[in-house]
Amino acid sequence: MRSPLRNMLLTALFAALTAVGAFLRIPLGYSSFTLQVFFTCMAGVLLGPYWGAASQAVYVLLGLVGLPIFTEGGGLMYFAKPTFGFLLGLIPMAFVIGILMKHLRFKPFPRIALSCVVGLVVLYIVGLPYFYFALGGAWSVGKTIVSGCLIFLPYDALKILVASLLGSKLYGRL
Repeated sequence: MRSPLRNMLLTALFAALTAVGAFLRIPLGYSSFTLQVFFTCMAGVLLGPYWGAASQAVYVLLGLVGLPIFTEGGGLMYFAKPTFGFLLGLIPMAFVIGILMKHLRFKPFPRIALSCVVGLVVLYIVGLPYFYFALGGAWSVGKTIVSGCLIFLPYDALKILVASLLGSKLYGRL
């Protein structure tokens, strides 16, 4: 059992890492290739459901109060951005990954990979509808899925692979 102070420090660390991940980006239209998903996977894997989700909630809340830690700054105006749903989706993504890590009984690598894939599905379930409705119907559902999801999947798969390899080495050590 970890101490509450250690959990809070790790939560803050993963909130900060997710913020750094937002700045390591390749712009692509409305969205960007970033490392936020990678750090969210690692938070869920290493911190568990509650502290992992808390780290992402801290990240989102700090951005909403105005700290420029999102890919295009910060502040309440982010509610109007089509990609805000993906930021919100980081919270349940980390939670689901942490829950699956806790309850699945596989070896670390396949458990982490499966947990991260399911977490990614949760992220897209939250993010894509927000993306579609924030665009006000300017795009078809098909274009929204292609531009908001499918073009990112190869990069997301690479992030999940690296998170699974690194997480299997670190799991149980933090």
